[in-house]
Amino acid sequence: MTEIRASLAAARRVVVKIGSRSIVGASLDEGAQPGGGRFAAIADQVAALRDDGRSVVVVSSGAVALGRGRLGFAAKPRAIAELQACAAVGQSLLMHGWERGFAPHGVAAAQMLLSHADLTDRERYLNARAALDALLGLGAVPIINENDTVAVDEIRFGDNDQLAAMVCTLSGADLLVLLTDVDGLLDADGARVPVLADVDSARALAQAPTSEVGSGGMASKLEAARRAARHGVPVIIGDARRDDTLARVIAGDDVGTLVLPHGARLSSRKHWIAYTLRPRGDLLLDPGAVEAVRSGGRSLLPAGIVGVRGHFDPGDLVLLRDASGAEIGRGLCRYGTADVAKLAGARTDEIERRLGYHGGDEVVHRDDLVVE
Repeated sequence: MTEIRASLAAARRVVVKIGSRSIVGASLDEGAQPGGGRFAAIADQVAALRDDGRSVVVVSSGAVALGRGRLGFAAKPRAIAELQACAAVGQSLLMHGWERGFAPHGVAAAQMLLSHADLTDRERYLNARAALDALLGLGAVPIINENDTVAVDEIRFGDNDQLAAMVCTLSGADLLVLLTDVDGLLDADGARVPVLADVDSARALAQAPTSEVGSGGMASKLEAARRAARHGVPVIIGDARRDDTLARVIAGDDVGTLVLPHGARLSSRKHWIAYTLRPRGDLLLDPGAVEAVRSGGRSLLPAGIVGVRGHFDPGDLVLLRDASGAEIGRGLCRYGTADVAKLAGARTDEIERRLGYHGGDEVVHRDDLVVE
């Protein structure tokens, strides 16, 4: 473990995520003003990493919480339009807090707002990556947040833990630090779990969020850690309340919970397919196709399909399921719903006769396929 921890010192590009509660506190009164909260303390730690020659990307929540305080909401609004209004007001306060925090270090804080659509479209994804690289090359610290003012789905269901995992792939990071308001993942006796190799085995330890300020919780952080680990990125779930957490992580100290990379490392593109795109439908496979896809590393051919669900177009993400309904993989489908239904069970030499055209022998090519 000492060697594994020490290896974190080699990280050259670090993504640091901090949640609303960790910035503004459990009470909005602690952070409702632009200069309040933990901005300066986190900025000091990030600046120290930069002085040591590392690039740092900050994924920051807090816009809705700060906007809620400024607009006078006593409780977190439920209406989507009111949440959007809070985000619109709070985002400027959030950036002002970061600007004040980084000002003593002469570092520019650069706002970068992303919606899920920005990352699911491959061209926009690559444009975002180019902009991020440019900001880091110019010495700025990108402050990334979901564009909650317009991204309705993200306000309802998304959280910045998952965004942080996506940003690791987007930025080419080699370390993710999820800062929260506890020491790390805690076991049943309340003791910190120092290292975690299997996220699934620890899900029962995750507690639901207890504050109206944030929207994540430990379960969300474990899922984000699992996603980042599949890209080969180690993850630390650490304490945002300490002023030396980031320095101690890089020093190899036993702090927080270290989630180890696991499984075969997914390429950037396959990680994008698996964890950024949203599925539009399901393909049900016969046992032979399940075995070919799961163990043989084969593409999915029409003959192995026994059923189709959902509505999808060519290029959309679909889930591949076995007879029990369990997901065995996901990938980009080369045909739309109606055409896949016509091809179910067909041999490859029957494709043109059934459809009137030939779009390829494979319904899902193995290069576009991620197996669970």
